Amino acid sequence: MPMELTQSRIQKIWLPNDNRPALPRRSCGPQLANSPTVIVMVGLPARGKTYISKKLTRYLNWIGVPTKVFNVGEYRREAVKHYSSYDFFRPDNEEAMKVRRQCALAALRDVKLYLTEEAGQIAVFDATNTTRERRGMILNFAKENGFKVFFIESVCNDPTVVASNVREVKLSSPDYRDCNSTDAMEDFMKRINCYQASYQPLDPDDYDRELSLIKVIDVGRRFLVNRVQDHIQSRIVYYLMNIHVQPRTIYLCRHGESEFNLKGKIGGDSGLSNRGKKFARALNKFVEEQNLKDLKVWTSQLKRTIQTAEALQLPYEQWKALNEIDAGVCEEMTYEEIREQHPEEFALRDQDKYYYRYPSGESYQDLVQRLEPVIMELERQENVLVICHQAVMRCLLAYFLDKSAGCRVESISLNIEAVNTHRDRPEEGKKGPNPLMRRNSVTPLASPEPTKKPRINSFEEHVAVSSALPGCVPQEVPSQLPGQNMNTSQKLS
Repeated sequence: MPMELTQSRIQKIWLPNDNRPALPRRSCGPQLANSPTVIVMVGLPARGKTYISKKLTRYLNWIGVPTKVFNVGEYRREAVKHYSSYDFFRPDNEEAMKVRRQCALAALRDVKLYLTEEAGQIAVFDATNTTRERRGMILNFAKENGFKVFFIESVCNDPTVVASNVREVKLSSPDYRDCNSTDAMEDFMKRINCYQASYQPLDPDDYDRELSLIKVIDVGRRFLVNRVQDHIQSRIVYYLMNIHVQPRTIYLCRHGESEFNLKGKIGGDSGLSNRGKKFARALNKFVEEQNLKDLKVWTSQLKRTIQTAEALQLPYEQWKALNEIDAGVCEEMTYEEIREQHPEEFALRDQDKYYYRYPSGESYQDLVQRLEPVIMELERQENVLVICHQAVMRCLLAYFLDKSAGCRVESISLNIEAVNTHRDRPEEGKKGPNPLMRRNSVTPLASPEPTKKPRINSFEEHVAVSSALPGCVPQEVPSQLPGQNMNTSQKLS
């Protein structure tokens, strides 16, 4: 007989009215569409594996797929407190090989814990994994636990690109914190040679023809894709084929103050106020001063963003996907009017702003899905100015503010007064249930906050002693996080 359904008041979707316990996950049987996936990175050092891991994890978490990176190098640094030299990575260093294998196994244990007990859906196993023996171990682990596996191999034989990656990324690694750049560079190139001797690339034409994989060749110049299993793997492939590593600047700018902003109304399609027009002229002056080559300007299809762009005297492209969040029956109302006319909806939104869907409108979750093509195109482009709206800008910033993926963020104020449209969450809403929290890629979406504990015991007593690198002096590098203000422009580079 048909099952009874109950509508979620927050998300406005129908759910089974069923209190039966969920079936346990099997370790064998068919590979279902929702089976957890282990993404396995493959490649020599300094080929951009960790960069790809972090960017991909940022993207997957942003679209709502709980994902976490497990970097085996971090496990190794935790086990071996003081890195000495490339001798640790020599294939004939048997004691070090045992340590490296134990670190990989410790990371796989955490992968299993994350995917089976912490609500994770995708784990990125970030290591070199350059031998068939190591990849076979991972495949056996996945088969035993009912996980899918997708390999991402980064191949680059251009010595200029490799050397540039070593200088820009690897020399700032904790392994070389106290070493001068010349000695660190020499040591790392010798480390690469240690892996080169035993490197067995993925072979989709013969040995690895049954594996699901993508080979990224020469930083995205070519791609080779083999046996994509499901929807999420196809999205991963599409994302990887869109990203590039060239430096560029992306400006996220909210439109100038609108007439509805002055009245406290949300949504609608009103034009700019006098101060909004003044902001547009100030934005024009700022853009001219930047003198950016081939700057592209994007707007929504709403009047206030188009009026802001018109002041720039530059060609611009209108995106419907950049339109403000649809407030449904609450469009063109003030928050006070919503509280009076729709008191239950007003309270529900305060409970869970991200998942709350306006009646006949959208949620922030819907908005993220709508903005995915925008993110894809931003990844492909060079210098872009996006003139958008408050909710849209929040969603785009949520993607770019994960600085672990290599994005530097700067806030820019044009010193034009405007009404503050931000509404703080009331104290009553903060006390309400919040079952799902959006976090960064280190503590992913929908995963409970883990108890901090050592991931692996120290193996220092097993490691053969080798001479330390010369020319090392302690250095302190201060870190500074940029502020953010929704009434200012955001520069991403």
